[in-house]
Amino acid sequence: MNKYEISKKIEAFAPLSTQEEWDCSGWGVDVQGYDEIKKIMLCLTVTDNIIKQAKENHCDMIVSHHPLFYAKLNWGDINIYCAHTNLDKAHGGTTDTLIKNLLLNGLDKYCQNPPQITFTPDEFLRILDLKKEILISDFSKNIKTISPNARLVNNQNVKSLKKIAFCAGSGSEFINDAKNLGADCLVTGDLKFHTALESPIVLYDVGHFESEVLVLPVFKRLIGSGVEIVKADEHSPFFPISF
Repeated sequence: MNKYEISKKIEAFAPLSTQEEWDCSGWGVDVQGYDEIKKIMLCLTVTDNIIKQAKENHCDMIVSHHPLFYAKLNWGDINIYCAHTNLDKAHGGTTDTLIKNLLLNGLDKYCQNPPQITFTPDEFLRILDLKKEILISDFSKNIKTISPNARLVNNQNVKSLKKIAFCAGSGSEFINDAKNLGADCLVTGDLKFHTALESPIVLYDVGHFESEVLVLPVFKRLIGSGVEIVKADEHSPFFPISF
């Protein structure tokens, strides 16, 4: 499959025009003369280890979510394409995939059919209106199906939730937006201490990696048949301490 056909399929779903001004979505490395792709590696973040895996698996191309903010010149011999904030904003992108996985793991019984999800003007936040309240303890169990080491912030000792905001990745900047939109809770990642301490609503830090890695099957669906696709062996850099 031609690599530009692959990028067009992704951009039809997540247009580059919707990425943030500071973002680097699109072609991180476009190797001239190597246009026909037989094998693609999907990953969340391109690292030296991912490049090594791609070469060991004889991949012609890497498709990642995170862009090459710190690209190395010796990565210039393999095609690399990234869809970042444009995929975050896309209907069916990172945050919607996070919600979908939680619905599939039991949250659906608290929702309308179909679930009532509001898309906010900035396109990063999603607000899920439940048809009935869910206890914090029950929602925590639901969260743990995708992120066993998730952290909870509940400064007001809230017992149940009715309206939940979501932002996959790093979304602590949207706490007040979520509150102003009537959300009882925000599910995101990368929370800092003082941000959590001062939060007026319930927060779940599910982890940056855990909330976004779920989107990789979306890439596979978009690319479709005609090329072999493998998923990189990657994990969060954070591990729970065990003895």
